[in-house]
Amino acid sequence: MAYAITWKHAAKDAALIPARVALGSTMLYHGASKLRGEGPDQTGQMFEGLGLKPGKALAVATGVAEVFAGAAAVLGIATRPAALAVLVTQGIAIAKVHAPKGFNVMKGGMEYNLALMAIAAALLLGGPGRISAHEALEHAVDGRGPRRLWRRARPTGLSRAVRLLK
Repeated sequence: MAYAITWKHAAKDAALIPARVALGSTMLYHGASKLRGEGPDQTGQMFEGLGLKPGKALAVATGVAEVFAGAAAVLGIATRPAALAVLVTQGIAIAKVHAPKGFNVMKGGMEYNLALMAIAAALLLGGPGRISAHEALEHAVDGRGPRRLWRRARPTGLSRAVRLLK
């Protein structure tokens, strides 16, 4: 019975990896395109056309948020803040650009953005799983053996902060 429970948890944790990688790679690409070359100027002009001012500064902030969200999701560290960044950026994209065009992605609709938001919501609620850089950091902070048990019972400020950013 214990083996089945262990397998169940391992399968759940492994199942989060494709979701993290899909969301993370998409957001890395999205954000990097806003930050490289003419990206800040072009995206800034588009933002100003949508009524978001100052356009260039918001384009850079959006690009940084998306790159952070992508890298954090892939690595599985600060996954919940990363998921929140995805929800905010994609929510604004839907409200300002995609909602008026309907659902169909082939017509510029919000279908794809909603899929990204669904993955982000799942990671916000479920966290990165045990197969993640966050889990490795948490184990390093807690230590092993009796020290780990003591830190779990009486966490330090550092271990509380690490758990908070899961």
